[in-house]
Amino acid sequence: MSYENKLLQMKKMLGKKSNQTVEKPAFIKPEQPNYLHQWQQAGLDIVENDFGVLLKKEVRYALDYKHGDYELGELFAAMERWSTQQEDHPYALSLDETLVFFDTETTGLKGAGTHIFLLGFLEMQEEEFVLTQYVLADPSNEAAFLFESKLWQRNVTMITYNGKSFDWPQLEVRWTLNKQHIPKLKMQRQVDLLHSTKRLWKDDLQQMKLTQVEQDKLGFHRQGDIPGHLAPIIYFDAVKSGNATTLMKVLTHNEWDLLSLITLYIHSTKLLLDEVGQESATTYTNIGKWFGDLKQKKTGTEILTAVTEQFSQSEAGFAYYYLAFELKRSGDYTLAVNAFQTSLPALPMKKQVQAYEQLAMLYEHQLKDYKRAHENAEAGMAVVKRVSYAKDSQQQRQLQNWNKRLNRLQGKLRK
Repeated sequence: MSYENKLLQMKKMLGKKSNQTVEKPAFIKPEQPNYLHQWQQAGLDIVENDFGVLLKKEVRYALDYKHGDYELGELFAAMERWSTQQEDHPYALSLDETLVFFDTETTGLKGAGTHIFLLGFLEMQEEEFVLTQYVLADPSNEAAFLFESKLWQRNVTMITYNGKSFDWPQLEVRWTLNKQHIPKLKMQRQVDLLHSTKRLWKDDLQQMKLTQVEQDKLGFHRQGDIPGHLAPIIYFDAVKSGNATTLMKVLTHNEWDLLSLITLYIHSTKLLLDEVGQESATTYTNIGKWFGDLKQKKTGTEILTAVTEQFSQSEAGFAYYYLAFELKRSGDYTLAVNAFQTSLPALPMKKQVQAYEQLAMLYEHQLKDYKRAHENAEAGMAVVKRVSYAKDSQQQRQLQNWNKRLNRLQGKLRK
């Protein structure tokens, strides 16, 4: 047989597909930990399914149950308010959606070796709120723990705090490691309240931790809480010793987190939809800017205008600044100039540079007042020279741009 024929024969052999199917490995149900009844005595229920065993706790709350400043039932009034809004908002929830407030506790922050040991769900069921917490009996029973959550079966809207970046990705990792045995995890719509909290209270709250938001905005102060960073140590100690007394405090920590998600949503909705009221000028400026970023210009402009009318110029400096951009977009150039000028004393230097740039542009291109444009360009150049940039090259580029603007304006003034 020739060399070429041998090669062709070998290619045919390599191209043949095997008819053998890879068998799915048989699931071996793990043994139950010997401390289950001790955990049961601490207040947990034992749950067994086809994949092993886990622990569960359930708590029910009436609609008038008060957590901080709000009753839980006020959630429905908040959702109803969104249904009457003509413009869409990422924060809006429909009464037709099945809401699940969701939070986890884990043995670490990341990595395949990090386990979720507590899944917390809080939702509405037949005129009451029901908290369901699933506790991992031990790592060998993880498949049972994940399966019992029913997240492979349900279609819900998950309300979380940093859930998009942490809780849900961690859950996906754990689910992937168990995918040979349990049904596929369903993707769910998610509303992350950490994102909205940052939009509402940027430059107003020093920290965006949920416990800080509770104290400063929601009227809830924790007593005897377990710090979150101690939760992994407490869980491993409970597994090792069989004593779940302190572990129950971690469940309380998780419970408070979930209750606060409901009241945070209620409070945030009131801020977004009520008239300017008791919060700071900074908060309402953030709200006006948020609506503006969502292309809801009329709402954004109305809120920013209300801030400038109800707060002092020093408090409303940023409101004037963002309002000026909205006025410029709508063609109200003279009002935009006045707003930029009013904002200047309250702005940090980098924002002052941007304000002077806008003023120079407005005077040059819209109002055709080259003298005023030149004056603002000179003022902007002076601020650029005082700004501390991360790199010298950034300042040099800024100076080149401002010099170019000044030269162009000088040429127009000589005509």
